[in-house]
Amino acid sequence: MPEDGVNRRRFLRGAAAASVLGVAGCLGGSGGDGMQLRVGTSAGGTQDVGLAVERAVSETSDELDYSTVESPGYIGTLYRLDSDQFNAGIVDNNSMSKAAEDRGDFAEQGVDSLPYQGFSAFPYSIYVVARDGTGIETFDDLAGANVYPAEPGYSTRATTLDVWSQDPTADVYDEMNIMDMGVSDAPGAMEEGRIDAAIAYGTPGVSYTGFVTEYDARVDVHYVEPTDALIESAESYGGAGTSRTPYEDWSLEQDIGTDEVFTWNLEVNYVFHEDASDDAVYELCRVVDEHNDVVNEGEDQFNDYESTEDMLEQALEGDEFPFHSGAVEYYQDNDVWDDSLPSPE
Repeated sequence: MPEDGVNRRRFLRGAAAASVLGVAGCLGGSGGDGMQLRVGTSAGGTQDVGLAVERAVSETSDELDYSTVESPGYIGTLYRLDSDQFNAGIVDNNSMSKAAEDRGDFAEQGVDSLPYQGFSAFPYSIYVVARDGTGIETFDDLAGANVYPAEPGYSTRATTLDVWSQDPTADVYDEMNIMDMGVSDAPGAMEEGRIDAAIAYGTPGVSYTGFVTEYDARVDVHYVEPTDALIESAESYGGAGTSRTPYEDWSLEQDIGTDEVFTWNLEVNYVFHEDASDDAVYELCRVVDEHNDVVNEGEDQFNDYESTEDMLEQALEGDEFPFHSGAVEYYQDNDVWDDSLPSPE
C-alpha cells in the first residue's frame, strides 16, 4: 500500500519539478468557468479510489472537469496543496492533525495553509493479531514482544504508534520491540517466528491490504484483545477514529477467535484548496452522493453512503479545519449540515 508513505526528499524534488503547475494556473477553471478540479492522489489503493471518482464524474456530469494527479503520499499531497500545485486531494485526518500542530513530518517543515474539508472517502481500520503459540492474548502481552506495525513511512504505522505511545498505553508501547522492515518481508518474518504480532488493516467489508492477506495465508494467527487502556488511547487520539466491526462481516481466511474487532481508523477524506471554486466542489459532492453506486462499481473501497449525512461521518472538529464553502452549500441544500462543524469565515 505505497500510498501511505512519503519520502520527504522525494517530495521536495518533485515539488521543485512540478512548481510550474501552480504558475500555469491549475487553480483556475476550465474554459473560464471554474469547473475544474485537479485532484492529488497517492499511488495504490487511494489512486484506485480517485480514478473511480474520476470515471463517475465523466459518466454523470457534463459540467465538471476532473483529473487525477499522482502525488507522493498523504503528507506529500498536503505539501503540494499548500504550494498551489493542485486544488483538491485525498488525505488522511491524522496527517491533517499533525500539519495543524506542526508534529511528525511537519515539525521539520510545516505548511502555511491547510486544505478545507470536503467529504469522507474511506477508512483504513486497524487491529492487532498475534502468531499462535506466542502466548500473547491481550494488548498488555505485547510488552517485550516483536511487534510489526507496518512499514516505516506508512500512515497506518504512524497512526498506530501515535495511539500506542500516549497514556495510558505508553508503558506497554515502551517495552515493545518495534520491527522495521518492508511489507514484502513481513509475512516471511512472521512465518519464521521473527515477528510475534502485527497489525491487520484494510477497509471493513471490502478487503485487507496485500501483506495482511499474505501472512493470513501462511501463518496461523489470533486476535489480540484490546484492554481498557488501549480503547481509551484510541478513543482519545484526535487523529484517528474508532469502530467495532463484526468479524463475520470482515474476516480473514481463518478463525482468529473473536466475534468482533475493535479498530482504530486512519480516516481518509477528500479535501479542497481554499481557491477551488464553489461550483466545482458542489458538483463533485453531488456526483459522489447521487451516483455513489457508480463510484462503488469502479472501486468498492469508496464509502457506500446510505444517506448524504454519511459524507460527514469522518469530519474533523476544530476551527482550524473548516469545510469548503461549496461543500457546505451542498450539505445545507440537502438539510444535513451540522452547524457545530467548522465553516469558512
